[in-house]
Amino acid sequence: MATIDMVELTKRYGSVVGVEALSFSVEEGEVFGFLGPNGAGKTTTIRTLLGLLSPTTGTATVLGADVRDESALIEAKRRLGYVPADLGFDEGATGERILDYHASIKGDTRREELLDLFTPPLDRQVREYSTGNKQMLALVQAFMHDPDLVIMDEPTSGLDPLKQERFYEFVREERERGTTIFFSSHVLSEVRRICDRVGILREGQLVALEDVETLLNRGGKRVRVRTVDDVAPEAFDIEGAFDIRSTGEAIEFTYAGEYDALIALLGDHRLLDVEIDEPPLEDVFMHYYGERGSDDGEPDAGTDDAVAQEVSDA
Repeated sequence: MATIDMVELTKRYGSVVGVEALSFSVEEGEVFGFLGPNGAGKTTTIRTLLGLLSPTTGTATVLGADVRDESALIEAKRRLGYVPADLGFDEGATGERILDYHASIKGDTRREELLDLFTPPLDRQVREYSTGNKQMLALVQAFMHDPDLVIMDEPTSGLDPLKQERFYEFVREERERGTTIFFSSHVLSEVRRICDRVGILREGQLVALEDVETLLNRGGKRVRVRTVDDVAPEAFDIEGAFDIRSTGEAIEFTYAGEYDALIALLGDHRLLDVEIDEPPLEDVFMHYYGERGSDDGEPDAGTDDAVAQEVSDA
């Protein structure tokens, strides 16, 4: 049985579509990236999987429990870890008190191990924490009871580069241990480092479900070129290049063609500088999945309840 299995999962807020007819599975021991720009429906999906929102139609199972069955889902949550986008910790409590509270509910067999990796200042009140320290506290509480499944909403938000690297390595190790990890992100480089497969959400609908290598091959690279002489953007209009534009100081474009052709083209110009890196995830959406939709498909993290209340009041 899949760790997560969605069948026509739909959530609406009156006439506003949160997510619509999502059908896909996440297998045991898989690191699954759930991608999309802000407003695509990622947080709505996660909250529905956790039973925090009720599906309008369709359903999903999490660790074998139907999300519409409250008692079964409560039991499944003992084997689940969760890092929300809005952490919502008690600002007046210390980190140690918060971990003690979670330990009393679900256990903490891996607490000390995790505190060696992620180092929030446990003796201080959360109100004194930086964003990164709050995120590290959230990661410890999510994994410390050795769950079978961990669901995370933008888990590296606020972490410094060193802690991000530590997190990526930790996730790879968890995959080797058989832990299933489902997390939302809009950072393509992050997905490349740790995911096995990705689902791409656009305006509440699943527009792609594929392995990471396929996504990267389609996404191409973002190229930024500075030349000695003035060169018009049209000079870089070759097969595989798109979204070509001049910033005044450089010419930028996304390239998904043959690299030999790109190198040959660059050799035709006197170069001051060349940068080649991952394109923004939004550029991948723009090129391969149609024009970018509006952000109306999903309330921002933390606003689902407010939107639902507005619909109810209407």
